[in-house]
Amino acid sequence: MNRMKVDEEEYWHSSKCKAFTFDDDDDELSQLKESKRAVNSLRDIVDDDNDDLEKFSWSGEPVGSISWSIRETASSSSNAPEGRDSGVQKGSSTHATLPKQASSYSLSSFFKGRNKLGSFQSLSDALSDTGVKSYAPELRRPKAEYKDYSSDWSPKDTVRRMQRGKICSLERFRSLQEKLMLLDEAVAVHDGNVITAILIFLKRTLKKEILFRELEVRQVALHHLIHFLKETGEQKLLLDLLRFLDRTEEIALFQYREHLSIQDAEKRREFLKGCIRLPFSSEDAIHVQDHYTLLERQIIIEANDRHLESSGQSEIFKKYPRKASILNMPLVTTLFYSCFYHYTEAEGTFSSPTNLKKTFKIPDKQYMLTALAARAKLRAWNDVDALFTTKNWLGYTKKRAPIGFHRVVEILQRNNAPVHVLQEYVRLVEDIEARLSLAMKYKCHDVVIDTYRDLKDRHQLMAYRCKVERGSAEEDKIDNILSNMQIRWKN
Repeated sequence: MNRMKVDEEEYWHSSKCKAFTFDDDDDELSQLKESKRAVNSLRDIVDDDNDDLEKFSWSGEPVGSISWSIRETASSSSNAPEGRDSGVQKGSSTHATLPKQASSYSLSSFFKGRNKLGSFQSLSDALSDTGVKSYAPELRRPKAEYKDYSSDWSPKDTVRRMQRGKICSLERFRSLQEKLMLLDEAVAVHDGNVITAILIFLKRTLKKEILFRELEVRQVALHHLIHFLKETGEQKLLLDLLRFLDRTEEIALFQYREHLSIQDAEKRREFLKGCIRLPFSSEDAIHVQDHYTLLERQIIIEANDRHLESSGQSEIFKKYPRKASILNMPLVTTLFYSCFYHYTEAEGTFSSPTNLKKTFKIPDKQYMLTALAARAKLRAWNDVDALFTTKNWLGYTKKRAPIGFHRVVEILQRNNAPVHVLQEYVRLVEDIEARLSLAMKYKCHDVVIDTYRDLKDRHQLMAYRCKVERGSAEEDKIDNILSNMQIRWKN
């Protein structure tokens, strides 16, 4: 311990800038000067504006550059060079004037962005200096940021980063095994966007035969790819995939959809005729056949009606000119058109509503609704009445509506049917509450009065008397019913 203490004291006493010790009490003024110089040297490290003053280290070297700092750092682990003590005598309390080193950098110029020569440098230029990086490592980019640009991510880590929206390069995954691991990880996290992004990468980097083979045992990824190809319109690749999977019905439906892009009616009919031979399921085959038959009918009806309209031979076309062509219209629209313009035609004609009903097996409810809307629009009330009138085997007539008379009333009212027509069908509504509600809503007063009379509800009848016009036929009718002594009222 004594030896170490002696060495320390010898070191401090041998410094060119004499340090403070407890043993030196004989020269207080000299100690004060040395301390002042040391403080000024530290201050000048961060303030380089005063070039008139020399800057010294404790060893006597000038402090003016980063290179000095690096050498000082390196010398701490090795013996000090002999030239370190040159220019100053041991134990002296004064300093000789030493020339500055030729370095053009100082700490103050480094942080202020300029060198001693007065020229400015960018921070990137400063960071490119090896000495700067060694001396000030805190100015480097944090290591955590470099991880964002690392190419050494595992498939699992890559998928997690993609979920967080980080930019990841998939090009480093070169082997088939790595690519499939990447896809499996994406499927495991149930993220559709990540699955789609990886599928796009696989589609670009793998042969389609290999891709199809691997996706065949990965149904989730397969569904994603099929949906993606449909959305992007890559028909050729989609057809190749469906053929590989031997999905003949899907191939047929996919080819059938091409008719949507054919505008010409004759060309579309020929295309549909060829689609009939495709391997559809039994149910889909019926729909394709009906589609072809309907378009064929529409072409015939359109040509005939265009001729009748242009020649002026039909009164209904004069009174109600056609607003659009019937070509490529749905079946219900075609039926409405037929009920509107060709309602009275014989069943043997292509444009007859009954012919369409029988050919395409239209349900009774659908036929009733469509025919009612067409005839009510024309205000053909006799046709409406005949539509719901049926005869039993004894010859008695009765009104029957498969759609319910409450719906008949609503359709008639939308087409501005007169009150006497509405009242006739409101009476046929079986539910009493619904009948009263419809009668009050559409002001069918006779129906309301007769219903309350049949219910023998005197109070409701008297209350309704206040709702009709004073001196009207409805008010007189209510008064006659209320004065009838033969009715046994419930209240």
